[in-house]
Amino acid sequence: MGGPLLAAVLFLGLGMELLSGAALVLSAFMVFFHRDPERVPQGEGMISPADGLVVEASSEKVAIFMNPFNVHVNRSPLEGRVARIEHSDGGHRPAFFRSASKNERNLIVLDTPEGMVRMTQITGVLVRRIVCYVRPGEFVEGGQRIGMIRFGSRVEFSVPPSYGLRVAEGDEVRAGETVVAVKER
Repeated sequence: MGGPLLAAVLFLGLGMELLSGAALVLSAFMVFFHRDPERVPQGEGMISPADGLVVEASSEKVAIFMNPFNVHVNRSPLEGRVARIEHSDGGHRPAFFRSASKNERNLIVLDTPEGMVRMTQITGVLVRRIVCYVRPGEFVEGGQRIGMIRFGSRVEFSVPPSYGLRVAEGDEVRAGETVVAVKER
């Protein structure tokens, strides 16, 4: 984030106001993109791990597309222990396509009181970097920050059989805040 700001100052010092302005706008976008607001769950249940648009919703799996204007910090959908993490290389298709499931991705498997929950962070077309904040063996709370995907991306996660879905395709959700499923049995 400091690079564009440093470039803005350098260009200004060299009398290149137009380039300085462009670098300043880029710097402001970088600050906006990397924001990480506090969130409070809006009820009991499985919490959305990502901000964005629900592009797939079934009783087994939910997929959320995050555009460049969403907050890109991902959160744990339920409490549990990180059982394993697997990073896989892959393509770079647009994250809103179902075929994006074959893109570069990071699988986080949580051992929760409701069973294993799989959450996959998937890169998109733009800058393709996944940052994972947790390690195998760590305990996480529901809604806790567990990683970030840079720029347009997608998060897919499994829903335990004992939970009923509370979102549908086309819904907008917020990480750490929106309840996406509730325990029914």
